[in-house]
Amino acid sequence: MVMSVLSLFGGLALFIYGMTNMGTGLQKIAGDRMRSILSALTSNPILGVLLGTVVTAIIQSSSATSVMVIGFVNAGLMTLKQAVAVIIGANIGTTVTAQLIAFDLGDYYLPILAFGFLIYFIAKKNTLKYTGFVFFSFGLLFMGMEIMSSSMVPLRDSVMFQDFIIRFGGHSVLILLIGMLITFVVQSSSATIGILIAMSSQGLIGLDVALPAMLGMNIGTCITAMLASIGTKLNARKAALSHVLFNVIGAILCMLFLPYFKILVETLSSGADIARQIANAHTIFNCITTIILLPFINQFVALVNRIMPGEERVIVKGPLYLNNKSIATPSIAISLAKKELTRMGELATENFENAMQAFFSKG
Repeated sequence: MVMSVLSLFGGLALFIYGMTNMGTGLQKIAGDRMRSILSALTSNPILGVLLGTVVTAIIQSSSATSVMVIGFVNAGLMTLKQAVAVIIGANIGTTVTAQLIAFDLGDYYLPILAFGFLIYFIAKKNTLKYTGFVFFSFGLLFMGMEIMSSSMVPLRDSVMFQDFIIRFGGHSVLILLIGMLITFVVQSSSATIGILIAMSSQGLIGLDVALPAMLGMNIGTCITAMLASIGTKLNARKAALSHVLFNVIGAILCMLFLPYFKILVETLSSGADIARQIANAHTIFNCITTIILLPFINQFVALVNRIMPGEERVIVKGPLYLNNKSIATPSIAISLAKKELTRMGELATENFENAMQAFFSKG
């Protein structure tokens, strides 16, 4: 049993290391374009969701996207409403990892490792080197999955584990809390869902246990964003809170209709094994929550403001008064230009005063 636990943690370490490095390699290939795309986000919530989905699918971490968004909000580059839209999309994007690990590639991780290492070793261009690094990390991810799955084989004959599943398997709320706490510790819902898929692949748990555990893991992954918001401005803390609220509201809705949610997952995953069903459940959960909450994004932002009251001064980046429509009327255009110049002068004066204060106070 001790060796099984050590093998599980060893496999988990490889899984997380491979997943992290794969995300890093993909970010290197993409360069800084992901950041520039996010920071140039428009006020269209649907576009925000799409961008959040794509960026998270590329960097393989909703936590990383959320931390990036919190940084943008803290710097005044993004409004709270824009941040909420991107965070909603990040929850969908992170399900790509679960879909990848649901493929049964346990017999192929060594060729993938060899292929990735070969490209990395012989490539001269950085883009090709990073591509090899991604494949190598991808192989490590599946190597970790295979080790985790193998380490759980002895549990099938464990009377203690079977008694635990029988005793607590019917308590969905308790299973949800366990999944949430484990993800609090690991700080990666993709990693804990990987454990879930490994356990289900060995026949240790069924969909009845996996679904509430998955819902708890979605809540648990918010801890990274909450930690990143410590010491930031009010709106940045509100962005982190919105991440928590999105997952909590979605989990509550799914728990209320858990039997129907299970039927939906089984129907949409007809003929698929349980690993794919769990991955699909992860995607379906986040898509349904998005469809329900996105039309009410203004009310959702109002709820966040009510829970964490207070307004914060937001400095608008770029022209505030100038627009193309006013050019047709020169007198109005000149008046607006004067207002913009006055505003720019006030901002410049304020920045100068802040700089002098920081210089003389050394803080």
